[in-house]
Amino acid sequence: MQRRQSNTFAAVARDFLDRHAAGLKKAKEAKEAKTIIEGEFGKRWGARPVTDITPHDVSTAIRAIVNRGARYQAHNAFGWLRGLFNWAIGTGEYGVEVSPVERLQPAKLIGKREARERILKDDELRLVWAGAGDLGYPYGPLFRLLILTGQREREIADGSWTEIDFVKGLWTIPAERMKGGRTHEVPLSAAALALLNSLPRFASGDYIFTTTAGKKSVNGFSKAKARIHKLSGVADWKLHDLRRTMRTHLSALPVQDLVRELTIAHAKPGLHKVYDQHAYQDEKRQCLDLWEVRLLGIVEPKPASVTDLASVREQKVRETA
Repeated sequence: MQRRQSNTFAAVARDFLDRHAAGLKKAKEAKEAKTIIEGEFGKRWGARPVTDITPHDVSTAIRAIVNRGARYQAHNAFGWLRGLFNWAIGTGEYGVEVSPVERLQPAKLIGKREARERILKDDELRLVWAGAGDLGYPYGPLFRLLILTGQREREIADGSWTEIDFVKGLWTIPAERMKGGRTHEVPLSAAALALLNSLPRFASGDYIFTTTAGKKSVNGFSKAKARIHKLSGVADWKLHDLRRTMRTHLSALPVQDLVRELTIAHAKPGLHKVYDQHAYQDEKRQCLDLWEVRLLGIVEPKPASVTDLASVREQKVRETA
């Protein structure tokens, strides 16, 4: 009986998260592992012996994720579950000798893992921006900041006030929160600073975007995104599409391609990252200032005479770039 209690899926999952996932270099990956394993599988199989989980059980759980439209997450979930069972076999501690994931093929079970190419058209971007304004705190400002900065959703969602330097207009995201494992500086445009300055702060915690008075960052975007869909009337887009849309617009700006990539925290190519240790902070600031001008021209169009003034402003920014 004791052996069966110690090798329940919940017990093995807990050990895997404590002993393996917690040791991952990237905190983001450890958090993703915990969310997926506990949320997708722990609720289904928590009390069952891990040795009783069958390929059919795995297939059913993965298909449930696919059926709710989260194909990309299904691939991630499949990978984490495979890792858990391989780890359990490798320890020799839980009686697991064969993985129920071993002979399943994600391409057949889920479909090919194809890269998305969706970008929002200007009228769609305008509607989503307006919908975010109607949505309100915390998700509305968060969505707008994703558009303004082009950063990844968790990099913004997990942000804390101590990372923001309002004097320098700079958001410094620590290495442990970055996909690339390196500290990333995000120069904040005037609109981004104004947005942040408009947000509430709480004595109970330091998180910027929160529903728990700052104690925890927001987690789970599905309901907020569904409301944005309803408010904007724009469907068939994902949060990462905002980042892709922003990066596509950067290509129309008079900015070096290297600077465009560094602005959204893509790594320097090849030996560039070894021999070029320049931070490009000023260059990234000019890039984001130019993007702000372009973005506001799309989402907050002015009468013709005022638009002309905006064009003059953009030209001045270009000349200093």
